[in-house]
Amino acid sequence: MAESGEEWERKMFYGEYRHSLDEKGRLTIPAEFRHILEKRNPRRLFITKGLERCLFLFTEQEWRKEEERFRNLSFTYTEARKFNRLYFSGASELSWDNQGRVLIPAYLKDYAQIQREVAIIGVSNRIEIWARDRWERFYSSSLSEFEKVAERINEIS
Repeated sequence: MAESGEEWERKMFYGEYRHSLDEKGRLTIPAEFRHILEKRNPRRLFITKGLERCLFLFTEQEWRKEEERFRNLSFTYTEARKFNRLYFSGASELSWDNQGRVLIPAYLKDYAQIQREVAIIGVSNRIEIWARDRWERFYSSSLSEFEKVAERINEIS
């Protein structure tokens, strides 16, 4: 049974994929993620500095939500100004070619310490792009804390 446009709008990004940048430094978006992006018909993608030195990749719709949320932070707070400067100054608009490849700006690859091997992670409303070795270290060091983190999150929600 075919899924409606509304069902595709609700689909999120899940899973972990391992890819390599091609000889021109382009990253191929996993086919599973491309299908979602194509059905949502985004005109643009937005990429920026993420936390723990990964990159965040958003559809235009999700980027606009992020933009609105952070724009509403009061600029009178030092931390809000600092965060917005770092987050938005690192942002770049991307589009993908017919093979589903994007060219990540060099300054973002430097930030994320990406050389060639990457891990592409679906995190609900965004895609994270990690240098593969950094992702593997993060994952292995965090996995043992998974249950404790879940308990702490439950306490604050």
